[in-house]
Amino acid sequence: MSTAAIPGAPLPVRTPGSRARGRHRRPERPEIPTGAPALVLAVPATAGPESRPVVEELLSIVRSEQTGVQTAAGYLPAGEAGGEASTEDRTVAELLAAAAEAGLPAPVVVPLAPGPHGFLTELHALAAEYGAQVTDVLGPHPLLAEAVHVRLSEAGLARADRARLFAIATAADGVVLTTVGGEDAAAAAGITGVLLSARLAVPVVAAALDIPGSVAEAVAHLKEMGAQNPALAPLVIGPEADSELLAAAAEESGCPSAAPLGAYPTVGQLIGSTYLAALPAHVVEAEEAAEEPAAGSGGGRHAAE
Repeated sequence: MSTAAIPGAPLPVRTPGSRARGRHRRPERPEIPTGAPALVLAVPATAGPESRPVVEELLSIVRSEQTGVQTAAGYLPAGEAGGEASTEDRTVAELLAAAAEAGLPAPVVVPLAPGPHGFLTELHALAAEYGAQVTDVLGPHPLLAEAVHVRLSEAGLARADRARLFAIATAADGVVLTTVGGEDAAAAAGITGVLLSARLAVPVVAAALDIPGSVAEAVAHLKEMGAQNPALAPLVIGPEADSELLAAAAEESGCPSAAPLGAYPTVGQLIGSTYLAALPAHVVEAEEAAEEPAAGSGGGRHAAE
């Protein structure tokens, strides 16, 4: 006999399912509502052998982290490089137009850029034509600082973490955080640079690869501060920056350089969380739009009766 059947006995208490505890417990994944808009990853590059693998891997990470999310990559128009594009590659404009023609909610557009970039103005204008929302860029963010730290450690330019107190002969005692997008991008990168500096315990300054002399000036500034072994750390995912700019910066400065962030897992996680942050407003709008036709059809039925 259960306690609920005994007069005067306290009501049974529903015990929630057990959850993993501890500082390493994985956070629960939010459920993606039915009818949620798709995620369009806006790539500031044409589709090609350099950009496509990184983009596809990042979308794979997003799908594994946020099951149920419909994702697609939208590239810049191929133009003269159209011969390299696959028939499966789509531009942002094509994806937005396809959603509109199918009567689907306007996708959430997430720019694949860690900071301000020249393609954002045109992207916002394009999205406005279809009523789509463009989210903020991915940075500044602590996850980007983590990714840069890992790339530096992989290149032997930094310790993997501050808890490991062994010395690395090639470790940098100053870091130039390189990015693209002009002065605005360099200013935004400076915030991630502060987070990176706290992780590495060395000075970090930001520079724009697309501003002539910016990297050289940053390296000179670090040397004035006493750095003997400065290094370059690209705050670029990859497709948004010309690989020749990265190579030229390392050669002209004479400094070793880490690799771009690429498809580092936290970049994919950041794309997913950026999408989720923009999701509620779209879900509410979709639900309200679905209720209005239902209410209208109900009114017509009663009027006929």
